[in-house]
Amino acid sequence: MKTLLGAVALSLMSTAALAADMITYDTDESFDDVVFGLESAILDAGLVIDSVSHTGDMLERTREDVGSDTVLFLNADVFSFCSAKISREVMEADPMNIVFCPYDIFVMVRPETPDVTTIGFRSFPDGAMKKVETLLDGIAKTAIDLE
Repeated sequence: MKTLLGAVALSLMSTAALAADMITYDTDESFDDVVFGLESAILDAGLVIDSVSHTGDMLERTREDVGSDTVLFLNADVFSFCSAKISREVMEADPMNIVFCPYDIFVMVRPETPDVTTIGFRSFPDGAMKKVETLLDGIAKTAIDLE
């Protein structure tokens, strides 16, 4: 069963300000299923995944080295990719929109909610960058079968 739990998504963020800058969707699908869905949605949109950052693995691997005993994620990856068409549009509107490229979507599972996988991305400023936000929203929703 796929669920959208907005209140849970907001509670997963460390601060209200951070949550306001993120768009997230929660599902009871496994991390691996959401990652597969995300990879498929990106490729089906005709885009290429530039990189996958295994952020959760890195943070866990270095946890003791930096003097922490806090497990932040059971799993956490960030997928980076770009759209030549939309990137050109938003950078023709304002070349400084380069700061937002490439675009990222994350997938994570937190220890306090091991049966909830969260997929999300940053929100973008009003104007041309809302095209990117719309693209990312469609990809994220497709990944977890909300669209």
